Amino acid sequence: MEGGRVLMVLLLWLLVSLAGSSPPPEPVVCDYAYGTSGCTVSNAYGSFPDHTVCRAADATFPRTEEELVAAVAAAAAAKRKVKVATKHSHSFPKLACPGGNDGAIISTARLNRTVSVDAAKGLMTVESGMVLRDLIQAAAQAGLALPHSPYWSGLTIGGLLATGAHGSSLKGKGGAVHEYVVGMRIVTPAPASQGFAVVRELRAHDPDLDAAKVSLGVLGVVSQVTLALQPMFKRSVTFVTCDDSDLAEQATKWGNLHEFGDMAWLPEQRKVIYRKDDRVAITSAGDGLNNYIAFRSNPTAALMAARVTEELLEKNASAIARCKAAHKMVSSFETVAYGFTNNGHLFTGYPVVGFQHRIQASGACVGSPEDMLLTSCPWDPRTRGLHFYSNAYSIALSKVSAFIADMKQLRERNPLAFCGIDAKMGMLLRYVKASSAYLGKSEDSIDFDITYYRSYTRGEPSPHSDVLDELQQMALRKYGAIPHWGKNRNFAFEGAIDKYPKADKFLEVKGRYDPDGIFSSEWSDQVLGISGSPIIVEKGCAIEGLCICSEHLHCAPEKGYYCRPGKVYTEARVCSFQPI
Repeated sequence: MEGGRVLMVLLLWLLVSLAGSSPPPEPVVCDYAYGTSGCTVSNAYGSFPDHTVCRAADATFPRTEEELVAAVAAAAAAKRKVKVATKHSHSFPKLACPGGNDGAIISTARLNRTVSVDAAKGLMTVESGMVLRDLIQAAAQAGLALPHSPYWSGLTIGGLLATGAHGSSLKGKGGAVHEYVVGMRIVTPAPASQGFAVVRELRAHDPDLDAAKVSLGVLGVVSQVTLALQPMFKRSVTFVTCDDSDLAEQATKWGNLHEFGDMAWLPEQRKVIYRKDDRVAITSAGDGLNNYIAFRSNPTAALMAARVTEELLEKNASAIARCKAAHKMVSSFETVAYGFTNNGHLFTGYPVVGFQHRIQASGACVGSPEDMLLTSCPWDPRTRGLHFYSNAYSIALSKVSAFIADMKQLRERNPLAFCGIDAKMGMLLRYVKASSAYLGKSEDSIDFDITYYRSYTRGEPSPHSDVLDELQQMALRKYGAIPHWGKNRNFAFEGAIDKYPKADKFLEVKGRYDPDGIFSSEWSDQVLGISGSPIIVEKGCAIEGLCICSEHLHCAPEKGYYCRPGKVYTEARVCSFQPI
């Protein structure tokens, strides 16, 4: 019955998902116009992992580099904490929170223009607040293409660089956008003799560029970014679904077989959706488009209904109905080729061949007129639609097979626990190449990206969250995984900086660029290992991922959730529904 209700909602969603969309809310909200006082900053999901409200005394919205310099100088002169906010703010952690009520926010939302394009040299300079969707379109107009990008086009270039965002590739320089940065202009604090702020211009081969191109926003405010682009090219995409019996072996090979290849693993269904994705001759026939279903606008009423149904399913510990609904969801996505079309309107069969700027990323729900009462982005917090966690961590390619084998063992212990992953179209595996960036990956890796249900109610346990937590602890502790800077909950960042061999070099640059810690916050100091810990120990902290439980109080014993060892990785400590 419940699975049928989910299917009905899903069908309604698919039928009208091409309707107009309401863009996400602005992350910075102030009491008065122009950000003069009483501001809050959030992310696109309306909630940080610890549920706290991030406040700031004021915010500025510079339109030029000169105004940006003035904003940094004002904060530095007053020795106020300051953080940078982007147009949509899609990071889960509190990277944009200055901490305390007297901090300041500098928004790059209006620094969104193309500065210059040199088609002959393949160089493009843009302001840091430019959204990826606009960047790749502007490049295409000049006959150029950004070789790789994240799949979601609603990120700004400054924001995605700060967190090391990436696509999937081991070829050439790899799939991380920061590998194509050849220049930056960044505004940092300065002594009074220099007017309290300076513009540092970093060029290719400047060692400081390896710090600035993945910076977590703690060095200053990026004003402009120069990217090395390639002549426009086409890609050929085919999705193939197979059983997962040989996934441990295939995962180590697939990235070397296909330039843009990835995998979506559906653990409970024992299936893998392999993406065969390679560049082809520019003369190849096809004008394909990636308009991924989950990134489109959706009827607001359907989203709210789907959420209500999801909450009912989540409370069912047996998860049978949830699994049935997940099967129908995957089948429905597969039927419509996940939103890919051969000509921008219809899907007529694989392969889908199209220009790079039409294939590499999508995000239709962020660029349409306001009509939130009708449609919205699925995760828009104003509609109380989808609400979820996103965990992502990279495991060295040499360790991936063993991790997948352990995960399969965990699945055999409790297959139904993985239906929540399948319901979000599986665990996405993307390839990430070793980087020269100080906070980039130190060796070739696979990024495991998991999206799953999150309650709107703080401390509300989920029947199978123990399996997901064991999986993440296994990845981080047993296999030395590195957490994605823009995703994850607090406990994933404990000791994370120690996994970067060049962390000391990054901190040295930070000390030179921002000696008074103007761009530091309690959160950034914790994750960078400067002071304190991102772990928050309190009642129910393990339910929210703020800690790893060490006693029952960290779970929800009053609801039957107790701190227990993991089932496969027994060193893990998870909140399990196993009353004493």
